[in-house]
This record gives sequence, structure tokens and C-alpha cells, in this order.
Amino acid sequence: MSDEQREQIPIAPAADTTSSPREEQAAARSRGGGQVAQFLLRYGIVLALIALGTVLSFLTSAFLDVDNLLQVLLQASINATIALGLTFVIITSGIDLSVGSTAALAGMVGARAMKGEIPWGVAILIALAVGLAVGAVNGLLITRLRITPFIVTLGTLSVVRGLTLIYSAGRPVFGFPKTFSQTIAGDVGPIPMPVIIASAMALLSWFVLRYTRLGEYAYAIGGNEEATRLSGVAVDRYKVAIYMLCGLFAAVAGVMLTARLRAAEPNAASGYELDAIAATVMGGTSLFGGEGGVVGTIIGALIIATLRNGLNLLNVQAYYQQLAIGLVIILAVALDRFRQ
Repeated sequence: MSDEQREQIPIAPAADTTSSPREEQAAARSRGGGQVAQFLLRYGIVLALIALGTVLSFLTSAFLDVDNLLQVLLQASINATIALGLTFVIITSGIDLSVGSTAALAGMVGARAMKGEIPWGVAILIALAVGLAVGAVNGLLITRLRITPFIVTLGTLSVVRGLTLIYSAGRPVFGFPKTFSQTIAGDVGPIPMPVIIASAMALLSWFVLRYTRLGEYAYAIGGNEEATRLSGVAVDRYKVAIYMLCGLFAAVAGVMLTARLRAAEPNAASGYELDAIAATVMGGTSLFGGEGGVVGTIIGALIIATLRNGLNLLNVQAYYQQLAIGLVIILAVALDRFRQ
């Protein structure tokens, strides 16, 4: 090409890559809004607990009494224990609606065993075995028959409650050794024993989720079950183990509830599954699976207990409390959808 031809080729002006002040301000606002959203998604549950406690402390001076705060922890302990088991299940994108019924059956079987002069330590082991058995049935029905967890556990919720009523003839069981109640529901210094048990279960859950294959595969199954199966993981076996673990946690809660009430009621823990699901989802465990953790679940359980305690202190009638908990569940699911 000659020099004359080169001179005739028009040269396009360089693109202006600089942004106007208005565009830079808009981008800065967008980044700032994103950072705020991320902060709220990560720490919103903690802020919600602090805000709830602050509001209740202004509404009633009794809320901040040490005895009342210990009562909140005591109320949260049973729900937290059930919710910790549900955390494993929901991380796998499953659900277990039978946990309340499982707690009742385990408590009833353990109480009847103690009434039969079986040592209460052995009776507790029998109760825990009941929880494992119910979890195994749930897991096998889900994995072998390929029925959705919601349908399976909705059915076992009714079946297990019916077994509890049949086994107890619809009557409460009481009169078991005082050492049982004193040990499981007593105090260690100022701290109620159920709080210590729930704390131990939380540490166990954290360890399993963080450092074991069961925890690793729970997240993998919830994230993409088919890909996990194709990678050579025995998905069905791990799902059964996770439902058994959930049943075990429900049985521990049932034993604690029996010791606290000093009686095994056939209708005990009715509706506890809703509080546990609310605590789990509110704490950041996604109903879509693949994410969640122990700390969020504990904080979620504390929010539920704080809300119930505050409403009691304010003399709010029980059916309004049910309304409030229902709204909390809807809000938790809505927030989970927003996170997705």
C-alpha cells in the first residue's frame, strides 16, 4: 500500500473510556447497595435478635432479668436440638415433618422403660434407638421408594403420633426416678442442664458438618444430588444416615422434654416441627439445599424463644402467639427465596 493510500484511510477516533461524574456516582451507589445487602444477608439474623431483645427490654423491664434470660435459653434448648437435626436434612434439600412426633414417641418409650424398672441410663439409650429407627424408616422410604421427603415425613408424622397414643393408651406416664429429672433437667450452677446438652449437640453438629464426610456430602447432595451420585458417592446411604441423625436429635429433645415435664405426654412436642423449621430457615439454611450452618440455626432458635417469651411477658394470648410464629415462618421462607 502506497503512502498516498495510507493517508486516505480514515482513522477512527479512540473510544472515550472515561465515565461521567454522574455515572461514577451511580456505580458507587450500586456497589454500596450491594455491600449493604451482603452485610444484611450475612448478619441480619444477629441484628434481628438484638433488635427484638432491645424492643422487649423497653416494653417490659422483666425481660432483662437474669432468671428470665436463663428461661429463654431453657425454652430455646429443646427447639434448638430438634432444629440442629433438621439442619442436616434441609441442607440436603430434604425435610422432616415427623420430628415432633418422634420426640414424643422416644420420650414415651423411655418413660415406660423406666416405669418397668429399667435403669434410667439404659432407658435413655432405648429412647435414642427409637429416634434412630424412625429416622431410618424415613430415609429408606425416601431413597428406596423415591417418594418426596415432604410426603414421607407428613405420613410418618401421623403414624408415629398414632403409635405414641396406642403405646401409652392415650395417658401420660409419670412417677419415674427423681434422679432422671434432676440429672437431665436440673441445673449445673446457674445454667440449666438442657442448655448444656443443646450446646453439646451444637458443637457435635458443627464438627460433623465441618470435618466429616457426612457433612461434606450433605452439602454436595443439596447442591447437586445427581452430580454427587455420578461422582461415585453413595448418595442414598448418606441420606439415610442424615435422616437417622435427625431422628436421633429429635429423640434427645424428647428425653429432655420428658425430664423437664417429669412426665411423658402422648401429645408432647406437638407442632414443634414448625418452630424447628422456622429456626433453621431463619438461620440461613436454604430450603433449596446446599447451604446452611449451626450458628444460624442456634440464633434462629433463640429468636423463636425470645419472641415467645416476650409475648408471654406482655400477656399476649396463645393464639396470637401462633399467629406471630406463622408470620415468622412465612418471613423466613421469603428471605430464603430472596437469598436465592
